[in-house]
Amino acid sequence: MEGVSKRFPGVVALDHVSLNVGTGEIVALIGENGAGKSTLMKILGGAIERDAGSIKINGEPVEIRSPREASALGIEFIHQELSVLDNLDVGANIFLRREPTFGGPLKLIDRKRIYRESDEILNQLGVGVSSRTPLSQLSIAQQQLVEIARAISTGARIIIMDEPTSSLTLTDTRRLLELVKDLKAQNVSIIYISHRMHEVEEIADRAVVLRDGKNAGEIQGSEITHERMVRMMVGRDLKDFFKGAAGNGGRPKSDGGGFEVRRLRTLRYPNHRLAFNVAKGEVLGFAGLVGAGRSEVARAIFGVEEALETEVALNGKDLSIRGPRDAIGHGIYLIPEDRRLSGLIVDFNVRENISLPNLESYSSGKIINRAKETKAAIDACKAINIKTPSPEMRAANLSGGNQQKVVLAKWLSFAPRVLIFDEPTRGIDVGAKTEIYQLIRNLAAEGVSVIVISSEMEEVLGISDRIAVMHEGRLTGILERSQFSEEAVMRLATGTEG
Repeated sequence: MEGVSKRFPGVVALDHVSLNVGTGEIVALIGENGAGKSTLMKILGGAIERDAGSIKINGEPVEIRSPREASALGIEFIHQELSVLDNLDVGANIFLRREPTFGGPLKLIDRKRIYRESDEILNQLGVGVSSRTPLSQLSIAQQQLVEIARAISTGARIIIMDEPTSSLTLTDTRRLLELVKDLKAQNVSIIYISHRMHEVEEIADRAVVLRDGKNAGEIQGSEITHERMVRMMVGRDLKDFFKGAAGNGGRPKSDGGGFEVRRLRTLRYPNHRLAFNVAKGEVLGFAGLVGAGRSEVARAIFGVEEALETEVALNGKDLSIRGPRDAIGHGIYLIPEDRRLSGLIVDFNVRENISLPNLESYSSGKIINRAKETKAAIDACKAINIKTPSPEMRAANLSGGNQQKVVLAKWLSFAPRVLIFDEPTRGIDVGAKTEIYQLIRNLAAEGVSVIVISSEMEEVLGISDRIAVMHEGRLTGILERSQFSEEAVMRLATGTEG
């Protein structure tokens, strides 16, 4: 791709961007949210058309006006949001829209051939499931592999992978990265988009960096390091990321009080009773491997998920939380792990999302005061730097980092006393992460008790005043800042100690 440009109303998304990928090469495409990565790949995948520039495959100029044309040229796009159909079986998904037929004009689907060829591809990829298995019975990781099997079955020579590991466990991520290396050995070219820098370090032959819709540089082979990628993406050093985090070197100064969980048993782990506290102005990190039960604790506290036993207190006063309305009434708010599914209504605009939980304060006689609502949204956007041309922009069209800020903005208008962040920076670029971290520290500085659940070791070590570690539903330990290390967290997270 040479000199590719794309303009949307009011925005230059791509400004003469170039990208080349060799046969059997893994090229990482990295940059902050809004840098232009997705737009560039949508052009290559045929979802949108470029305004300028050229595309060549094996030296020959090509025009790609639709995903079908891209597929015919050997280009397949595996999106972050899975595009498989869970009402069909695995084989039907692999051959979707390309079903082999027999019977002449009757065009009967040749299911025997579908299952035979699908099983061959699945065996080649090391996926231990039958092509006759209903897709709904597979894990997210296995569904991701079915998408890759579909790409391979088309004879793809160029595969675009957009955040392929964002929803995977550590074990599944390891398996997918090995598969990417196997595809490279078969001379398949891979364009790999990820915010997980360690994955890029491990598998990329080159890293191409975009910033603000332009080429910001390229890093080769052994020169691909976390520090260098970050510096090129955002123009500052990694050490600046957690500026202000846990700055006092230990527990925050507090005038007493805070949030206490005296007893909590979740439905998933009924045999384990938890107890912990978060002081005013403290950030308590929650670490643990996937499946440890951290999100269940957050949802039980907020009342969105039933608990077998709950006893909580705020500033020494016992609380009764039977549902989210009760939690909200006490100033306890949850920013959920899946912001698009549970945190936002993505078809609503920014203004509507921010005002939604507190419509009473924007209405009179059951009629919403649009001017008051708009002013509050504009003020919120300025206060926490939500990058949107207008509060009327649909939430679905914002970057991941700005969507996360909208979820936060709707709760900030309530003056929170306890804020629970579940994976606050998942799928967010390194620059936006810095802003989220600063917002968390600002909330703590204002006396809010903050709980941060995170699967990123660097994040939980950098942002927390203390770290509570869980293993299979048990609270295996709470580390003071002087005890922080990756080894200490992992020993507790794997149940080695506790």
